[in-house]
Amino acid sequence: VFCAAGIGMGKMLFTDTGLALVTGLALIPVPYIFLKVKSRWYKRNQDELLENTLSLITNSYISCNDIIKAVNENLSKLLGEEITVTGASRTDSGVHSMGNVAIFDTETRMPADKISFALNQRLPADIVVQDSCEVPPDWHPRYQVSRKTYEYRILNRTFRMPNRRLDTYFYHHKLDVDKMKQAASYLVGEHDFKSFCAVGAQVKTTTRTIYSCEVEKDGNDIVTIRVTGNGFLYNMVRIIAGTLIRVGGGEMAPDEIPQILGKKDRTAAGPTAPAHGLTMMGIEYGE
Repeated sequence: VFCAAGIGMGKMLFTDTGLALVTGLALIPVPYIFLKVKSRWYKRNQDELLENTLSLITNSYISCNDIIKAVNENLSKLLGEEITVTGASRTDSGVHSMGNVAIFDTETRMPADKISFALNQRLPADIVVQDSCEVPPDWHPRYQVSRKTYEYRILNRTFRMPNRRLDTYFYHHKLDVDKMKQAASYLVGEHDFKSFCAVGAQVKTTTRTIYSCEVEKDGNDIVTIRVTGNGFLYNMVRIIAGTLIRVGGGEMAPDEIPQILGKKDRTAAGPTAPAHGLTMMGIEYGE
């Protein structure tokens, strides 16, 4: 799948990895949600099962429940049957998403590549379908080998920027990015991340694999923490961000990270950074 779309002053490009690049948002800092929606549909008088996907961009200022409700209602009207969309991954309340995935079932005869065009005629202006296509019948976004990528953005300058207030966390003390990079390197690999998981989370194991954890600062005073892993615990990326901010601010040494991991105690790590600075960038699926 390769598609591009311009929205307002911004331009969003999606590739077949499900990742997105956004440019030109200086005047309108609107984060979007990208949903890749899988459906099952049947040709009449045939037993062959086919499946298709829909790619959606929505304004993330709408609540997740409202987005799902709008998609469900309009797909149901379009296809003449009850449609219920199920997301592949949940994010914390207030977190942005540019690459989520969802599934639904349908028995329509409508060609997969036409669903996107038809659905766009029904959806509100702040939800846009970008693509629709077929996928293998046994494919389910929750049960595939995958990599998820998150970015936490920090506006690190003396004064706030009103146009970045909704998608960055403002932190006015100067951050030492080199120390943050050093600390982030200790997180790469397979570890028990219990210290970086919200207390009370219901999970079978707190062991996860981080493939990369990078920290960069651009020319616009934005420090970006980009983390890719095979899965994340509740609040895990936000706790990683809060811990790296402490390192960057001099409250913690980079080489304390291995000790924090070893303690397996939530109180050993830094605070949970605010939700609005976090964006789920996308999910990459294996073969």
